[in-house]
Amino acid sequence: MPKLGLKGKLLIGAVVVIGLIVIGGMFFPVSQPTIELSPNYGGTQPAPFATLGPFYITNTFIAAWISIITLGVIFFLGTRKMKLIPKGLQNLAETVIEVLLNFVEGVAGKENGRRFFPIVATIFLFVLMNAWLSLLPVFNVIGRGGPSTEVTNNLFHTFLPSIFPNYQGFVVSVPFLRSANTDINVPLMLALVSFLCVEYWGTTSLGVRTYLGKFFRFGQLLQGMGQLFKGKAKAAISTILYGAIDAFVGALELLSEFVRIISFTFRLFGNMMGGEVLLLTIPFLICWVFPSIFYGLETFLGLIQAVIFSVLTLVFAVMAVSKPEAEHEH
Repeated sequence: MPKLGLKGKLLIGAVVVIGLIVIGGMFFPVSQPTIELSPNYGGTQPAPFATLGPFYITNTFIAAWISIITLGVIFFLGTRKMKLIPKGLQNLAETVIEVLLNFVEGVAGKENGRRFFPIVATIFLFVLMNAWLSLLPVFNVIGRGGPSTEVTNNLFHTFLPSIFPNYQGFVVSVPFLRSANTDINVPLMLALVSFLCVEYWGTTSLGVRTYLGKFFRFGQLLQGMGQLFKGKAKAAISTILYGAIDAFVGALELLSEFVRIISFTFRLFGNMMGGEVLLLTIPFLICWVFPSIFYGLETFLGLIQAVIFSVLTLVFAVMAVSKPEAEHEH
């Protein structure tokens, strides 16, 4: 295949820019209109479409399964016919797995890295796929709604009424597809999975008694009480003081284990929800090609959020399997 020269690249770039400008002019408003958002859209509540017993089938549920199926298809096709010299999808799949595995092993070591890798990699890929698929133009723009005459100041709505006098605009109130990361149930589910896995790794590596000893640090306090009853008042006061501080620190660490669930949930949900609102709002503030810039920013933000969630899970897992003595020395 012949390589493109500078003129060819400039021509392709010009065509892309012109195409974006035309699309922006057709579908995005030139100035800010008055818009009433449906109460069924946005917020933390997904829109249910059907029920399956006690379970609701929502737009975010469908989007999550699309992400899962997409990942499954990519890795199935990439590993279906393995070759010694990878190429195509096999090369992509092996590169992704190798990069993730090397990173996890670099942080947790080879033995623990192999244990942590399936959960950490799954969280990373799931969050990333949810974020990137939601940037496709079928998300948030196709769904249930009704006619509207509010959005009339773009090229699309300017020319159609002159051709079709009875034409009315259409406003989507309940989209068929919405990013799974913007449903607070999904970040909460990931936070709970991360929490349970970290606690499991900690207890199985150190034992229940040693692991709980990280949080219930009453040994020094009880020792000081024993010294006090033996009449060693001077030594007992110092031991009780340090024991109380140690017990308080352990209680804070126990509290932080559960607070982590909340912080994980709202960090991912807040960033993803804010990004979605930005993408829905920015076309009404800036027209033409400029909204595409924010799609690039959201692509990067999705990667960052996937990295943060998975890396924090990995770091907390490493801390959980560390022995208390080594932790205090550090």
